[in-house]
Amino acid sequence: MKRSLCTVTPAGCMAGQQGTFAFAYSPSTNLPKGAKLRFDLMNQNRPIDWEIPQTDVKEKDNLIWAEIPGGKQLAAKAIEKPGQLTPLYEFTLPSEIKAGDTFTIFLGTPLKGKEKGSRAQTFVQRRRPFHLYIDPRGKGDFREQEAFHIDIRGSELSNIRILAPSLVVRNKRFDVMVRFEDRFGNLSNLAPEGTLIELSYENLRENLNWKLFVPETGFLSLPNLYFNEPGIYKIQLKNLKTGETYFSAPIKCLFESPVSLYWGLLHGESPKYDATENIEGCLRYFRDERGLHFFATSPFESTEETSNDDWKTIVHHVAEFNEQQRFVTFLGFQYHGEESDEGLRQVLYSKDQKTIQRKKDAKTSSLKKLSKAVNPKETLSIPSFSMAKGLLTDFTNFDPTVERVVEIYNAWGSSECTAKEGNLFPIKTSGKEGYPETPDGSVLKALKNNCRFGFVAGGLDDRGVFSDLYGGDQVQYSPGLTAILATEQTREALFQALINRSCYATTGPRIIVGLHIAGSGMGSELDTKVKPGLMFNRHITGYVAAAAPIKEVALLRNGEVIKTFHSKNYMLDFEFDDSENLSEMALASPDDRPHFVFYYLRVLQQDGHMAWSSPIWIDIPDLASAPKKTKKK
Repeated sequence: MKRSLCTVTPAGCMAGQQGTFAFAYSPSTNLPKGAKLRFDLMNQNRPIDWEIPQTDVKEKDNLIWAEIPGGKQLAAKAIEKPGQLTPLYEFTLPSEIKAGDTFTIFLGTPLKGKEKGSRAQTFVQRRRPFHLYIDPRGKGDFREQEAFHIDIRGSELSNIRILAPSLVVRNKRFDVMVRFEDRFGNLSNLAPEGTLIELSYENLRENLNWKLFVPETGFLSLPNLYFNEPGIYKIQLKNLKTGETYFSAPIKCLFESPVSLYWGLLHGESPKYDATENIEGCLRYFRDERGLHFFATSPFESTEETSNDDWKTIVHHVAEFNEQQRFVTFLGFQYHGEESDEGLRQVLYSKDQKTIQRKKDAKTSSLKKLSKAVNPKETLSIPSFSMAKGLLTDFTNFDPTVERVVEIYNAWGSSECTAKEGNLFPIKTSGKEGYPETPDGSVLKALKNNCRFGFVAGGLDDRGVFSDLYGGDQVQYSPGLTAILATEQTREALFQALINRSCYATTGPRIIVGLHIAGSGMGSELDTKVKPGLMFNRHITGYVAAAAPIKEVALLRNGEVIKTFHSKNYMLDFEFDDSENLSEMALASPDDRPHFVFYYLRVLQQDGHMAWSSPIWIDIPDLASAPKKTKKK
């Protein structure tokens, strides 16, 4: 039986390539006059997708048109389809096309010798599909479907990205992954012939002098590196052909350390792969392309967003991809409560094969019921986007057993405090649509009311309550990252570190942050009854190894800056003695717990990116009288 033929010229292209692409269709049966053909770019209307063409034949750039046998050109008609983000392009045949003849759709420019045309998508994809729907009678019955495929490869080498651990121990070996990337972040081996890459860093072993070729795979592993002395390092790779130099994020080498630093996302969506429709592609993206150490799923609990079959697929892949010492995966989902004290939560499980808890079910129709339905030892409930008006979390029903961390930042803004209080990433909208900020959901306000949680950061989300924000009036920032200080890269260790609040948040860069009071780290709760000297002096130490030059590092006590540190580069080590008597500034707890104070760090780079350390608390059980108010300096 004769079959229709679908070919694309060129059969492959580079990511972001501009040109003219021809999609040739030879039907197996005659197509009569009046038949209709609809071309679907299979596009999601994202900046990384194939450029949306225009249909005005007077324009000669980024045009879609067709040609029938004999060379006659046909204009395309854009057809909007409900539920589809981009139009389909319809052609009506002015004459019969016989079996074996060729009907060709073009994307690009009809002007020969011109470099401009249509821009291909900016990410790599093997056998990228385009669909052609055929209605032989022209009655709107598009039952027949054909498919074209084109391979998208990485373009010319533009960047070298170095993925290295953030915390290492002196003389302990570690591996580094190097990605050779094009300007869009795709793996690439398209480098000029003879390109050599030189490896170097401070305190390099004298007998090590590596020259690296750009591999065909576009990536390679550098094994068994180590540093001889404690300090802050950046691995350097220099392209000897172009003279360009590339650096890793900072690496802090310690004399010894019981924990390592792991980077990942507990709430966020991939810009390339929908985490519900293609969870496997999403997990591979965050593991292989982003180089994250952990990732949690975060679909919304409604059946409209996440069907039972979707959840089964997510559960399966989360268990399959979980690999200790390489990439840790968590099951999680988002729950949106109706009342202001419920707000938005990311529910995180420490175990596999867990059930998604739906709001429509009577047993989990509220957060209180949800808390009773899950095992508190195996579940975290993470408030997120708490300062968004309409999604408010006011923390009046704060549950310290499961609310161990709070999302202080995601790509739609920071919930630390209001813009008037100095928030550099306020939740705001430029128009009538979207979510403005509301101070009742302030994380700082909750901390002052003795809600104790560590800080994590979310990424970009365009699902559920966030679905109308992308491309709308809501102000958008960079996706954040969560850092977890854990004993090892296993699900159990990372989950326990979150329970211990041994974590912190950044606006995206891998900024190394440390904060200690009397030797105790982030998330700690100290007590003046156990350590009476804290009443009169708190010896505070810390460090920052930033991804860019430091603008300032602020030490906050009870939400007010008590000391600002500056550095001329990207490194900072500090010591500070807070000698004010605690009784002068202690906060009264709204319940029967003792008075308290809390400290945390806020890091600001010169490029505008930030990090927030999780707080450290000091309880004052013996303080009988109400504390005096602190005077602002």
